[in-house]
Amino acid sequence: MKRSLTYKILEKNLLSGNLIEGNEISIKVNQTLTQDSTGTMVYLQLESMGVKHIKTDLSVAYIDHNTLQSGFENADDHEFIKSAAAKYGIIFSKPGNGICHQLHLERFGKPSDVLIGSDSHTPTGGGLGMLSIGSGGLDVAVAMANGYYYMKAPKILNIELSGKLKPWVSAKDVILFILKELSVKGGVGYIVEYSGEGVKELSVTDRATITNMGAELGATTSIFPSDDITKDFLKRQGREKDFKYLFADDNALYDKKVKIDLSDIKPMTAMPHSPDNVALVREIKNLKVDQVAIGSCTNSSYTDLMKVAKILKGKRVHPDVSLVISPGSSNILRMMSDNGALGDLISAGARIIEAACGPCIGMGQAPKTDAISLRTFNRNFKGRCGTKSADVYLVSPETAAVSAIFGYLADPSTFGDMPRVEIPDKFDVYDNYFIYPPKNRDNLEVVMGPNIKPFPINRELKSSLKGRVLLKMKDNITTDDIMPSNAKLLPYRSNIPELSKYCFGTVVDDFYKIAQKNDGGFVIGGENYGQGSSREHAALVPLYLGIKGVIAKSFARIHKNNLINSGIIPLVFKNKENYNKFDEFDELELENIMEALDNNLEINLINKTKNIDVKLIFQGSEREIEILKCGGYLNYAKNLNKD
Repeated sequence: MKRSLTYKILEKNLLSGNLIEGNEISIKVNQTLTQDSTGTMVYLQLESMGVKHIKTDLSVAYIDHNTLQSGFENADDHEFIKSAAAKYGIIFSKPGNGICHQLHLERFGKPSDVLIGSDSHTPTGGGLGMLSIGSGGLDVAVAMANGYYYMKAPKILNIELSGKLKPWVSAKDVILFILKELSVKGGVGYIVEYSGEGVKELSVTDRATITNMGAELGATTSIFPSDDITKDFLKRQGREKDFKYLFADDNALYDKKVKIDLSDIKPMTAMPHSPDNVALVREIKNLKVDQVAIGSCTNSSYTDLMKVAKILKGKRVHPDVSLVISPGSSNILRMMSDNGALGDLISAGARIIEAACGPCIGMGQAPKTDAISLRTFNRNFKGRCGTKSADVYLVSPETAAVSAIFGYLADPSTFGDMPRVEIPDKFDVYDNYFIYPPKNRDNLEVVMGPNIKPFPINRELKSSLKGRVLLKMKDNITTDDIMPSNAKLLPYRSNIPELSKYCFGTVVDDFYKIAQKNDGGFVIGGENYGQGSSREHAALVPLYLGIKGVIAKSFARIHKNNLINSGIIPLVFKNKENYNKFDEFDELELENIMEALDNNLEINLINKTKNIDVKLIFQGSEREIEILKCGGYLNYAKNLNKD
């Protein structure tokens, strides 16, 4: 069989299972990454397992999300992660060093290796030809502890690129074009693999922008070949030894194929409030802009920011626009300081913030009431920016910079000649923000501040479950809806009891009171329930509030895994039309769960309020059934270690 490059990597790292699409397999994990928003839970879970040494080749703990220190909470979390990194042999990246995905691309990513990260945009590493998969924190903890990761052998969606990008069109426009064509559900169940002559027209950071936002397609990950362009990138980063060629076989077999001519793409924007609500920039007339934010793990590379600096050089940010720029890494910031580009940005009137995620995850720079904010980020979910009434448009750095000058959403191709950016022969590499683990780690202890609370652990699954429908929701509910993320709440990522007060905060104001009053219950969702980030808090907080099960038309991959890992059973309607037969506060009972799971049978759901019953299906592996029976992955892993 002619193999895709994805299956070549899977075959190289296969530990168990048959490498046939749909089968559950386990693969060796070479690298992991965590960030501080999810990392505290990862290292609490690692502590709970009693692990002494990690089994990956390399693991890195980044501090890039919760970098505003308005109280002790974030600083305490950072100290806890730092101490855990030292204890387990993990590299620690200090606040200010940069965004995990940009940094990992620069410093550690390797073609053909497997990277698992507790962040949904871990697929950024696919721009290097690395199989980089975002997952829940507990999966990452187990990967570090045991060296493996379970997944279904994926279907492969091949996107064949041809042609060349026109002036003022960039990689961000490419992925927005793909989202318009395929939607936020278009990649579910697939790994997206890029090929074709058009690939040669894209730099590694261009490719990383595209694989980064492959997460918005719902794809497991995305990957580009490792070629001479990859080799050149690694050489300039001082890492040529990490290079290896990786291509799909000629005439490789794919489950689905899409062809895109890069020359057909024009400047694009994703309109509120979804990354696939895409239109041509030129079609949107007279949209006055209040804020422009440039950066994030999607568009904070040296090339992206140098283009912005060249556009702004000698110009002035419009008086009505607040322009904020967050570089992707401290090395990029240092290089732009040395070459004068930083001065050009400041002279134009841009606000420069530290190398971190910042406004992308609602950590500061929330726009004003009813604002229009243009952002080079990857998500524009309602309220994610920190202001519920704001409208966020996703655009390329070029479109963002030109619009910041004009004061309205502007097609950059009307601005004149596109600036050229010279790539330095050698990128600056400074390691002073990294703390490498000591050689002697005996008797090291973790440091836990008062804001760090124990994470909830479920009990063994019961044969029948009873409770009311506490909430019924529409399609495409995001993890931002389930567990909002902003500067107010992020400091409580290690404090589940406090976070629980804000569960489903974008949908209702008092869900936690409803859950407490009814002693927990069930949640009903539509299609693609739980899309968005990898945050396992969107499962841990419902667990804390007594959610027994989630019933939906379909689930997003990572959130479904997180529910199983937490011991909350995710079930889908056999007949999706039955979704319409349920209302909030209906009294439900799930019957004979164990028998149904053991025998691959449908599960009977009785709506006692309406005196009807419908059939539900659990879509998962035998191993996942055992995890649910144990009450979650942590209990399951402990039982394995006992054996």
